[in-house]
Amino acid sequence: MPSKTAPLKVVTLNVNGVRAAFRKGMAEWLETARPDVLCLQEVRASDEDLAGLFGEVNHLSATGEWHILHHAASAKGRAGVAVISQQPSISHSTVLGPDDFDSAGRWLEADFEVNGKRLTVVSTYVHSGEVDTPKQVEKYKFLDAMTERMAELMATRPYVVVLGDLNVGHTELDIKNWKGNLKNAGFLPEERAYFDGFMKQQGWKDLGREAHPDVAGPYTWWSFRGQAFDTDAGWRIDYQLATPKLAELASNYRVDRAASYDTRFTDHSPVVVEYAL
Repeated sequence: MPSKTAPLKVVTLNVNGVRAAFRKGMAEWLETARPDVLCLQEVRASDEDLAGLFGEVNHLSATGEWHILHHAASAKGRAGVAVISQQPSISHSTVLGPDDFDSAGRWLEADFEVNGKRLTVVSTYVHSGEVDTPKQVEKYKFLDAMTERMAELMATRPYVVVLGDLNVGHTELDIKNWKGNLKNAGFLPEERAYFDGFMKQQGWKDLGREAHPDVAGPYTWWSFRGQAFDTDAGWRIDYQLATPKLAELASNYRVDRAASYDTRFTDHSPVVVEYAL
């Protein structure tokens, strides 16, 4: 972790398959980015795969070793979330929702001690959903469980950030073609209402929107198809949601957008925030 005076750099990134991301240049990005805590979604790999990939870039950690927490999906090759850090966590949990609810590969809480403060970092990957299918039902089940857990975290811990690919554009500013997506998963009124609850009722701070209150985007995901990336026809679906006390310590929010289409190693961009803990 950084020195007592340096901010803590926390990054969320949907890698769209971590093995493919490393083949396409993720290690080069990591060499420049040097996060203190890196939260991954859509890992789609084994514990051994992660250990091997990050073992090869241990020299990029200031401590000489990356510490890996990984929650794989029930189905092999699907979903998967991870928290990669320069300092080991003091505890972690993957519990979300009722016992019969399968949240495997989609929710991972990690606690760190930073300058005497307990910081909880949650890497999460919300279902993409599909209107009028069981996929959408599962998405709502997950959002229900997420709402309950986030309320608990807000009530009991001052320093929490929930971050990841949340697969919902909250407002019209979050999708370039919002009019064409009003009836599609990711921008349904029912989905967006959950985010109203997170921010307006529970009190979470959307650091992306706090940093850019009246700006379209900045987007974090673009389809690989067509000219979406080149024309910036994207979606802002990757978030860092912080408790108010932690949000007061946040700065330098940015979307680490690739320089060009051919230099992308995933269809998402890293979302970076620094916290003065």
